[in-house]
Amino acid sequence: MLFASFLGLGLSVAIVGPTFQDLATNVNRNISSLSFIFVGRAFGYLSGSVIGGLLVDVMNYFLLLGISMLATTVGLYLVPFCKTAVLLTVMMCVFGTSIGILDTGGNVLILALWGDKGAPHMQALHFSFALGAFLAPLLAKLALGPTASAENCTEADFHHPALNRSSEADSEALFGVPNDMNLLWAYAVIGTYMFLVSVILFGLFFKNSSKQEKTRASAQTSRRAKYHNALLCLLFLFFFFYVGAEVTYGSYVFSFATTHAGMKESEAAGLNSIFWGTFAVCRGLAIFFATCLQPGTMIVLSNIGSLTSSLFLVLFDKKPICLWIATAVYGASMATTFPSGISWIEQYTTIHGKSAAFFVVGAALGEMAIPAVIGILQGKYPDLPVVLYTSLGASIATGVLFPVLYKLATSPLDHQRKENRKSEDQKALLSSSGLNEYEEENEEEDAEKWNEMDFEMIETDDTMRHSVIETSRSSSMEPTAEIYNQYPSNALVFESSPVNTGSHMKHLPETRTKGTNT
Repeated sequence: MLFASFLGLGLSVAIVGPTFQDLATNVNRNISSLSFIFVGRAFGYLSGSVIGGLLVDVMNYFLLLGISMLATTVGLYLVPFCKTAVLLTVMMCVFGTSIGILDTGGNVLILALWGDKGAPHMQALHFSFALGAFLAPLLAKLALGPTASAENCTEADFHHPALNRSSEADSEALFGVPNDMNLLWAYAVIGTYMFLVSVILFGLFFKNSSKQEKTRASAQTSRRAKYHNALLCLLFLFFFFYVGAEVTYGSYVFSFATTHAGMKESEAAGLNSIFWGTFAVCRGLAIFFATCLQPGTMIVLSNIGSLTSSLFLVLFDKKPICLWIATAVYGASMATTFPSGISWIEQYTTIHGKSAAFFVVGAALGEMAIPAVIGILQGKYPDLPVVLYTSLGASIATGVLFPVLYKLATSPLDHQRKENRKSEDQKALLSSSGLNEYEEENEEEDAEKWNEMDFEMIETDDTMRHSVIETSRSSSMEPTAEIYNQYPSNALVFESSPVNTGSHMKHLPETRTKGTNT
């Protein structure tokens, strides 16, 4: 259901571009004066990311995602009925808020379900978004049919008398049936899809509400890196440069190819398509790569690919073959960085709603700020490939930031390993000292047993001595001949007994001395 949600998210975000001409016609404005609806949507997306980060820590995941999907459905149904530019901008802001909540909540839910083992699932989640963004123009093409492109429409086209209504007329009708019903069908199809997904998410909420508490209980005892805040700040900058460069190249590569590289419009469109095509394909392949490669390894490979390809773009900016190859490599290199970054940071510190919202806001700010600045610079310096310089600069920035991130994330682990080794040595010493005490106790027990055996032997020798004495006395009263015959044997017995007794008496002090020394 998460993948289905992000498929709808990609459809919802990307449908605005192909239908922008029809939206402008619907509110009787030209394209240049209606571009601020994207600012409204971006502002709503930022707000939604923050709100989603706060709510995802206190609300049920499925309930929050279901509400955001339902709000997106309402926005998609109402956008074609907006008849004023101000109302359309407000609706886009609300629409952006709902998709911001959905984006933040979906990423956090993937981490909550699979943790640091969820790299393939994270790649699949963002591939679903790319797939939706790829399908949206096709859906718009089927619904709207062939229309004039935005580049071929001039401002005079929008000042037709039939379309130029007065401000009073605009104020009378805030909502109305769209001029082109195909526009309504394009948004209604996506809205219906989002509604169905939201219903299933609400069903999951009622079914799995008890499991949510178990997930939160396990998350409360999760790990936290020593430099948690520093890692989040650097990741904020990392995603700021990465997403800004991605959106900038995808937005300006067409104009760069036509004005700077001298390509035809069809060739420039193909160059733009190959960038997003390799981007989407590699996100799909990354699902399988993530099962055998660590997220950090994938980030390093992506950084190497983006740095190499952007360098070739700068060096060979007017050679078509190099532009085609380097653009394809650049799109493939940019595909896995964002989901891999989220999976990588989860290995070292647990990401909750607020943390996810923080770096998602960084990505959204990069998406807003960098393309706007590059558009201004490109207008001032039309002879310079500012877009390519931006790609190279962002690749250098991400290539420098990630080793710093890795160092901060792993240095406490090295210290922890040393502490674990010390504790293991202490346990080994304690166990060896316990073994020595056990051996000493066994020796003391053996000494006590030997002493008892010595006392028993002494008592036995005393008994034998008394019996010999009694026998000798009785023998003295017998005839002399018998005394003469028995004397040697009795004497031997009598003389041998004191010797044996003395030997045992000498053994006793030695045994006690041994026990005392022990």
